[in-house]
Amino acid sequence: MRFDCHDPLSSEFVSAIEAALDRYFSTERDLLAPVGDRLDPVWEQAQHFIRGGKHIRPAFCYWGYVAAAGYEQLPPAAVLEIAASLDLLHLAALVHDDLIDQSDSRRGGPSAHRFFQFWHNQNGLRADDAHFGRSAALLFGDLLLSWSMSMVEQTSIAADRLKRARPYLDAVRTEVLAGQYLDLLHQARPFEGVDLLREAGLVMGFKTAKYTVARPLQIGAALGLAASGVQQGLSAFGTHVGYAFQMRDDLLGLFGDPQITGKPTGDDLREGKKTVVIGYALQGASAGDAQRLRLMLGDPTLTDDQVDEACQIVQRSGAVEATEKAIMTEATAGMKYLQRLDISPTGADALSALVHACVERIA
Repeated sequence: MRFDCHDPLSSEFVSAIEAALDRYFSTERDLLAPVGDRLDPVWEQAQHFIRGGKHIRPAFCYWGYVAAAGYEQLPPAAVLEIAASLDLLHLAALVHDDLIDQSDSRRGGPSAHRFFQFWHNQNGLRADDAHFGRSAALLFGDLLLSWSMSMVEQTSIAADRLKRARPYLDAVRTEVLAGQYLDLLHQARPFEGVDLLREAGLVMGFKTAKYTVARPLQIGAALGLAASGVQQGLSAFGTHVGYAFQMRDDLLGLFGDPQITGKPTGDDLREGKKTVVIGYALQGASAGDAQRLRLMLGDPTLTDDQVDEACQIVQRSGAVEATEKAIMTEATAGMKYLQRLDISPTGADALSALVHACVERIA
């Protein structure tokens, strides 16, 4: 199947990614058939998660391949499968992230640990339902991580291509876990004596920019036998675009429509996320507003009215405008790298369209 480079996240592309994941799940269900229906809630959650995502990471991987190899011939089916495996890595990170942040919802439904907690209650199981939910979610996240690696290993791809991609596949798994730890540490540190914007940028680099854009691009390009100069350029391009992606995410966490984003507005505030937006807000706010925002940040009992108050402080501080400017600066810097790369025109068109999708999205 050939996809439209001007619509790199088309319904056809999304359907192909989800079909690849369905085929993989079918294989794994056969492997685990001896346990009967005991894993049904696991399969239910897996299916729910893969149907609600943006599939950004598979898209950057797939079109990274096209950028390197061209589109004269259709990419091997294995390229799409390896691209789809990155969604399993992403889902593993989301499950663990929600568990760490104690988030109640994800993609318009309960987060994994809440889902398993509710399932425990509905099925009359003994012991602590919250403990069961957390434990099941931890194992579910580990299973998704394992599947993301297994799915790659089961593909039929030429050995030399997989060998080129393997360092980037290994790096993305390490970096996202390191980014999760950096995020946890960043949220736990006191405000005093910390350059909040610098620390938020470091977290963004590992937790989002590399694993959302740069590494998926490099994995795809390696499968397409890209030259080292192209790989370096794609890394720089992807890192800038990844920063823009995360800052858009931070703004949506405060001002997005919950019906579209799938998460309640204000969750980042209740979880104490010291994002770039919050960094700009604390820089630009009056002393009283800044102190009030610090007190509200990380308070899980914040009411909707208090969330509205915090958002008004952010708006008064000029942080929204500063973040929008930073998003455009990063996206523009990324596009400059893209324009200098010796890649296929089809790949360049698709990657340019993906930049717009990252920057202009509403979910």
